[in-house]
Amino acid sequence: MSDVRGKKVENRSGLLLSETKVKKARDVLMVDKYNVEATEILAYHALSLPITEAVPIYEQLLSTFPTAAKYWKQYVEAHMILNDDVAAKQVFGRCLLDNRQVSLWRCYIRLIRKLNEYKGAEGQEETRKAFEFMLTYLGSDIASGLVWIEYITFLKSLPATNPQEESQRTASIRKVYQKAITTPTHHVEQLWKDYENFENSVSRALAKGQVSEYQPKYNSAKAVYRERKKLVDDIDWNMLAVPPTGSDKEEQQCMAWKRFLAFEKRNPQRIDSESFNGQIILAYEQCLMYLYYYPDVWYDYATWHADNGSIDLAVKVYEKALKVLPDSELLIYAYAELEESRGEIQPAKKIYESLLGDGVNASALAHIQFIRFLRRTEGIEAARKYFVDARSYPNCTYHVFVAYAMIAFCQDKDPKLAHNVFEAGMKRFMHEPEYILEYADFLCRLNDDTNVRALFERALNSLPPEKSVEVWKRYTQFEQTYGNLASILKVEQRRKEALSRTGEDGSSAFEGSLHDVVSRYSFMGLRPCSSKDLDYLARQELLAKNINKKVEKSVLPTSAKVNYPDTSRMIIYDSRQLQDAALLPNNAELPAASNSVLPAPAAPLVVGTGTTKSLDEILGVLPPGLAAFVRNLPSVDGPAPVVDIVLSILLQSNVPSLKTGKLAPVPITSDLSGANKSRLNPGAVPFKSAKQVHSGGKRKDMDRQQNDETPAQSQPLPTDVFKIRQMKKARGVTSSQTGSASSSSGSSFSGELSGSFE
Repeated sequence: MSDVRGKKVENRSGLLLSETKVKKARDVLMVDKYNVEATEILAYHALSLPITEAVPIYEQLLSTFPTAAKYWKQYVEAHMILNDDVAAKQVFGRCLLDNRQVSLWRCYIRLIRKLNEYKGAEGQEETRKAFEFMLTYLGSDIASGLVWIEYITFLKSLPATNPQEESQRTASIRKVYQKAITTPTHHVEQLWKDYENFENSVSRALAKGQVSEYQPKYNSAKAVYRERKKLVDDIDWNMLAVPPTGSDKEEQQCMAWKRFLAFEKRNPQRIDSESFNGQIILAYEQCLMYLYYYPDVWYDYATWHADNGSIDLAVKVYEKALKVLPDSELLIYAYAELEESRGEIQPAKKIYESLLGDGVNASALAHIQFIRFLRRTEGIEAARKYFVDARSYPNCTYHVFVAYAMIAFCQDKDPKLAHNVFEAGMKRFMHEPEYILEYADFLCRLNDDTNVRALFERALNSLPPEKSVEVWKRYTQFEQTYGNLASILKVEQRRKEALSRTGEDGSSAFEGSLHDVVSRYSFMGLRPCSSKDLDYLARQELLAKNINKKVEKSVLPTSAKVNYPDTSRMIIYDSRQLQDAALLPNNAELPAASNSVLPAPAAPLVVGTGTTKSLDEILGVLPPGLAAFVRNLPSVDGPAPVVDIVLSILLQSNVPSLKTGKLAPVPITSDLSGANKSRLNPGAVPFKSAKQVHSGGKRKDMDRQQNDETPAQSQPLPTDVFKIRQMKKARGVTSSQTGSASSSSGSSFSGELSGSFE
């Protein structure tokens, strides 16, 4: 016998599985019938069983996976091995049209040829019809090349007793060849070579004309085959059809099939409409073998039929889809819409009634859609009658009342009936804020401001505070549109008082919140302030909601070890540094800013032993503004403080302002060539050119001068070799920059800058 891949299984005892493994697989399938691994184990186990024991297993698996062609093939081969041709034909009758896979259909051809092998001309005709039947459904499949070859070989084997029969046989073979060489299959090149040999064997004089006529069509088929093969290779033809679980593999297969369908719909070969439609039908039918439980594929298939004028075929697709997915309301509505669109009202009504059932378990949406359908097709009275009946069903929510009231108002032009429906709903849905808002919108359309205010008052008196937020908001908006200033202010004040008790309205912490003014004087997308002001107000509102969560200001304990950045390395950012860096040679260093607004620390942050100094000493070397910021930071245990609390403290802190002296205006010069001039940054810190960087003598003098001016006790060397090297490098660059700055911009700048920080 052969397995599902067509390979011979010589040792049936080798297929035996342990009873424990089989029992475990059965137990898994009792819980999850779509478990693929357990299904494969059970199908593999069935190969080793007698047919009487294997049949129940196959029936169980195929009832769960009716489009698993490999299991159908395995099932039918089990009968064919025992020469039970009747049972094999019955199995084929159940599966062929729903499982359009070449390997399964080739198995069917083998059975037909076996049954008609000794029946003479009658048997040959039956075999020919079987081939034609298969090629009608699967002839355009990319794997059908072997079937075309097998059919041509069969036609060549037919006897011809006279020249007329020989001529007919030759014409039949030529027709099949010409169809096969224009079909993009795996064997299209082999078929083309066989066709050339066939024409030359018939008549060399006519062969050239026949071959040249079909050469462009063959080239087109070969080009399309290359494109189609890339898409087909992405498809897993052994995958079982299971309901969508959202796995990556399922998503990949779904997209692979949709790319394949989109490619086929483009009709790249520009074939005739009949062949094209057959090709698309085959693609959809094969796709549904694997995406069997995907409603969007069924819908696309039916829609394609409807768009091409085949409404009856679209109806059949929907009927089949609803057998697979009987609970899919999407497909039910789409099916009813199709029937209604072509004027079949009664079939459409039956579809809706099948969805509603006895009405007890029907959803509110189903009631609404049926009322709309009755209003469209049977008129006002039919819709009203069903609404009266639907009110008694347990699943009749406020949505049904709103929907019917709007139908009466908008379609029937009966505002009185709509008002009565809303009032009837108030007895049952007074506690639903959404219903109150819909009712208020309806009254606003009637311009009945008196009843709108009465409705809001009734609702707010009955709703609990935590559910009245949106109602208060809508009431405020209504007064801002329809009321005067006194009524607006009154409702806003009442809203604040009501919501302040629930904590829903943080703005109640501020008696004069600008949010009220913004809301009062805005219209649609127009605002009386800038987006920056809105951002500020939003931050204030956030802080107001967390105002009671404010924590006491505290300073980090002095014994805490904190790693702070080396502020002596901070420089003023200037985008032109990158331009100057491009002028430097590869081994040159970028100059550091010696005249930075941040002073050098009076004492090192890290002592020789590697321990961190106290927080007060660290804060003492920082600028006053930065030190005040650090002192106001809350004491937290971990790297993730509460953002709202930090923002609240920052906005409520008084950061001391910094009084600086006037900086002397410094001209900023630029030289595009960059050869002889220095380019100054906005902080008046000049950057030296490449030529100046390489002036070795001056640099040594500046290093010596810097070392002489710096007190030894203020510059103790750390133990880290890397830090020593960095300090030496910084001293050298800083010294050179200090001299350059003094020569180019004068001493007034450096004096004023240092004086401002003393």
